[in-house]
Amino acid sequence: MSPHPHDPRTTRLTEPRPWTRYVAIGDSFTEGMSDPDPEHEDRFIGWADRLAQRLAVEAAAHDQDLGYANLAVRGRLLADVVGPQLDAALALEPDLVSIVGGANDVLRPKVDVDDLAVRLEAAVARIRATGADVLMATPADPYKAPVIRAVRGRLATYVACIWGIAQRQGAFVLDQWTQPFLRDWQVWADDRIHMRPEGHRRIAEAAAWTLGLETDEADWRGPLPPASLPHGREAVEANVRWAREYVGPWVQRRLRGTSSGDTVSAKYPTVVPLTPPSRD
Repeated sequence: MSPHPHDPRTTRLTEPRPWTRYVAIGDSFTEGMSDPDPEHEDRFIGWADRLAQRLAVEAAAHDQDLGYANLAVRGRLLADVVGPQLDAALALEPDLVSIVGGANDVLRPKVDVDDLAVRLEAAVARIRATGADVLMATPADPYKAPVIRAVRGRLATYVACIWGIAQRQGAFVLDQWTQPFLRDWQVWADDRIHMRPEGHRRIAEAAAWTLGLETDEADWRGPLPPASLPHGREAVEANVRWAREYVGPWVQRRLRGTSSGDTVSAKYPTVVPLTPPSRD
């Protein structure tokens, strides 16, 4: 394990390191859903891709190159993230791995959160044993979210476990649970589960800050411009439409034992070199 200076209160890296091989594993959050890639139909960008670009700039500043792979697939449960995805990630010999998973498990009717934490910690320990650094992330707080807020207690327990794992294993934690901007519905897509591009942009900056990179905190932490939200009959109609277009299909998939990611494969299954944006 490579020792790095931490802020013990936040498990934040206080001095950035020029990583050269970053691999992201996880579910739809890390795949980047609802952050469309204008150059590739049916592909998303997302916070991890955006973070990789920031890391590429940092590596270039140290005359190094960054390679990046993203193995995350929507709908995946923790068993897949800490199983096949982790195996594939370690085969790529990364020096930084982001691992985010378990939220889909918590949404299931029955789940053992303590068991999830045990399996997640074993995965983090396995990564750290290679000498690679690990970036974890808490889920966002669903206290105002319809339906999902019913599992807020489970998610809060999982959040506490994530912080404990990070402290024991020397990992970094991207804190979504307490971010005020994630309580603004403007950052959430129509399905009310995934983030719009602005949400992914801000989360990428929060991740960069967690890894010790310089960021404009007033920009990504600050509130969004005021916007009018549906109310009255318009709000009722929006809720009905949301239930029909998103909740209904989700329930049907649960009943059939299928997932939205059953026919989806990783967008970057092998390491690709990233070129930092030109400063011209």
